[in-house]
Amino acid sequence: MPLEQAEVDNLQRWLSHIGAGLDQYLKFEHPDALHPDSHWREYLDIPLPRQGVGIAQVTRELLDQVIPNGSPVPRPGFSAFITTGSTTASTLASAAASIASPQRYLHTAFNFLEELSLQWLAEMCGIGRLKGVYSSGGSVANLVALGGARQSAFEKYGHDPAAEGVNRPVAVYASAECHHTIQRSGGVLGIGRRAIRSIACDGDGRMRVDLLQQAIGKDKKAGILPMAIVGNAGTTNTGAIDPLRQIGEIAAEHSIWFHVDGAYGLPGILDDQISHLYQGLELADSVIVDPHKWLGASVGVAATFVRDRALLSRAFTQEPADYLEGAVEREDGSGAVIEHSLDDFGIPYFDYGVELSSPCRGVVVWALIREIGVEGMRQRVKRHNDMARYLARFADEHPNLEVLSKPTLSICCFRYTAPHVTDLDLLNQRLHRRLVRENEFMPSTTRVQGKLALRPCFIGARADRSQMDGLLQAVLRIGGELAAR
Repeated sequence: MPLEQAEVDNLQRWLSHIGAGLDQYLKFEHPDALHPDSHWREYLDIPLPRQGVGIAQVTRELLDQVIPNGSPVPRPGFSAFITTGSTTASTLASAAASIASPQRYLHTAFNFLEELSLQWLAEMCGIGRLKGVYSSGGSVANLVALGGARQSAFEKYGHDPAAEGVNRPVAVYASAECHHTIQRSGGVLGIGRRAIRSIACDGDGRMRVDLLQQAIGKDKKAGILPMAIVGNAGTTNTGAIDPLRQIGEIAAEHSIWFHVDGAYGLPGILDDQISHLYQGLELADSVIVDPHKWLGASVGVAATFVRDRALLSRAFTQEPADYLEGAVEREDGSGAVIEHSLDDFGIPYFDYGVELSSPCRGVVVWALIREIGVEGMRQRVKRHNDMARYLARFADEHPNLEVLSKPTLSICCFRYTAPHVTDLDLLNQRLHRRLVRENEFMPSTTRVQGKLALRPCFIGARADRSQMDGLLQAVLRIGGELAAR
């Protein structure tokens, strides 16, 4: 029998149960969801329910079957993807928003924090002059930035691509190490994936500016419009940072939009050992960063920053809708401003990107920064970068380890070696599979100059030196066992 509505709406009671279950989950004492003795799939795989079981039973099933069989991503030893488990502050803020402000618009405290947190985030990352908008992740954030670039490039000769479509071929220049969402953005924006020019990198994974200049010159001679240059502030593969100042100066020389993809690596500017590598950010027309990476937000929070949000409004504005614009009056008949919340949508973020309905993401970023401040974020970034640096030094000195890419940020690409093993790629592939099956220390793999590398990326708020030490011990143990066969 379903419970009375008053009992169902007792959030404090039900959230306390879920909170206890999540605390237990974060001890990481449960087996992997793919463990052979797990039976959660059989329990959950039932026909469409015709009658409900009530909130109490749903809560029990969440605690018994769903939460314990969640993802390994939040584990402190998980270093494969550049996403991580939500911190407590992020979780609390997300839960609060889901009830108290399920949409980011209307002039509320949540809408206010949307803008305030964007301002804080920009100041913290050294781009305080830019204005931002949140989206669901780096894919959309890059799309929004390049949508602004498209609008800017075509408006310079009197054409509106958002209203009328693209009417001539364009080119976007990005390094061979750029994230593949850049190519996808080209497809979505109607300029074509093949409009993305892949510029080769140097031995450190940084865009070669001499080849960039050559590519721009070639396209100009062919009558192709240079639309944007994409620089990386921390590549996904190795964490390399492109020569941002040189790229920005080339962009200014040719009047090309300069976009910086800092989805992962922009917070690295907080580490004074490498902050000089970010010189040139001030030349950018757009920059993105994903708080759901290094800052500890729950997945689904990214930000695009641009010099002029009005440009985004022209690129992404919706056609008027009677139910929306017609429902709001900002002043009464005498010209006085009406103060009621339903008569003020607040800042129209829905015109700055591709989402109309959207959760309040700003409150999450506000909570993260408010909890530990810039200095807390700085210590986290430096801790993770130091972990990668230490791993590289250790590997350099160990006879059975080889560094394939020295760390710039918190990524270190290395591999296990043995003198008598001829196929080191296969050895490290098998080593990696063993690490994944053990479900404790889990880097990803990548290729560096054609060689298969183990690629830990340290970004989790709960990750510390012990996870790096544990990973090294596991790699040496498993590598030794495999090499001895």
